[in-house]
Amino acid sequence: MNPETYTPEHFCWAFENGIARITLNRPARKNPLTFSSYAELRDLFRALVYDKAVKAIVFGSSGGNFCSGGDVHEIIAPLTKMDMSQLLDFTRMTGDLVKAMRGCPQPVIAAVDGVSVGAGAIISMASDLRLASKQAKTAFLFNRVGLAGCDMGACAMLPRIIGQGRASELLLTGRSFSAQEGERWGFFNAIHDSDALDEAAMTLARRLAAGPNFANGITKNQLNMEWDMSLDTAIEAEAQAQAICMQTQDFERAYKAFVAKEKPVFEGD
Repeated sequence: MNPETYTPEHFCWAFENGIARITLNRPARKNPLTFSSYAELRDLFRALVYDKAVKAIVFGSSGGNFCSGGDVHEIIAPLTKMDMSQLLDFTRMTGDLVKAMRGCPQPVIAAVDGVSVGAGAIISMASDLRLASKQAKTAFLFNRVGLAGCDMGACAMLPRIIGQGRASELLLTGRSFSAQEGERWGFFNAIHDSDALDEAAMTLARRLAAGPNFANGITKNQLNMEWDMSLDTAIEAEAQAQAICMQTQDFERAYKAFVAKEKPVFEGD
């Protein structure tokens, strides 16, 4: 894909100075997902694996909300009429979006304003960093619509972010939590006023984009891979990963900048 000319059909995209911005664009309904937007987002994050021009991604809010989950009329109603094979195709497809977000090397920042529920909460969970407005309300509400909380990796990822007890409460009750609770638990990295949220996310994205992109991609990869490794295996994996990073030009640039008492300028190679 060419990030300069990429034009999605089901969400908004902007790209400048290495930073991509994604926003869902159905603000009148609090930005619900459809079958098509799920699939297009999945395909985008898969393509980003091979795109070195994109160095950081901000998944933002629009119209005062992040995402209200699956559209009641365009997803939920059709699901009630599908057979098991069709349902499994759908649940695997939505899970593939999370796999693609975790699999792309670029850091993903969720800028969560207002409602972030269901699949919207999952998208913020699957991001690498999460910023919230003071008005953010997040809920893994699958339980409230008669479904299990184990959706799109929630039972694997959420306990690792906020702990088993809190994750159990949220997934078994479906209750919403505030931005303040989320920051206290470690779900949100920071809270901002709504009118400052976008710029805070972009400031963070610019900082990440200016960093050693190849090495940051390795960090994200190791954070994913080491979930099910023993300590010995993890230490060996990190030894190999760091040795690879020591062969990069960015590592040499950082050394030369240190000697010259200058700030390194990284180029991602």
